[in-house]
Amino acid sequence: MLDRNKRIKPRPERFQNCKDLFDLILTCEERVYDQVVEDLNSREQETCQPVHVINVDIQDNHEEATLGAFLICELCQCIQHTEDMENEIEELLQEFEEKSGRTFLHTVCFY
Repeated sequence: MLDRNKRIKPRPERFQNCKDLFDLILTCEERVYDQVVEDLNSREQETCQPVHVINVDIQDNHEEATLGAFLICELCQCIQHTEDMENEIEELLQEFEEKSGRTFLHTVCFY
């Protein structure tokens, strides 16, 4: 996994240093999800723009990473095609949980 990461990432990235605004943030490990939520909640709210933070727990091996990538890709495509993400995301996540047999963590934070 480290060799693959070295090829696709120029250096380690820290979300805490990123000041971009997002509509959706996906994490693949509960520990990272907790850190992202903690960081967003510690920032001063300026715009009150919502950001959905979703965790899809993926074990750190090639097989799980591949399956997780397809699941996340499909989830993103479904979210992209919703007419009203704010009102449809809970139902969509519930459908994906049933379909995949995984439990997703989800919260809304604000910028």
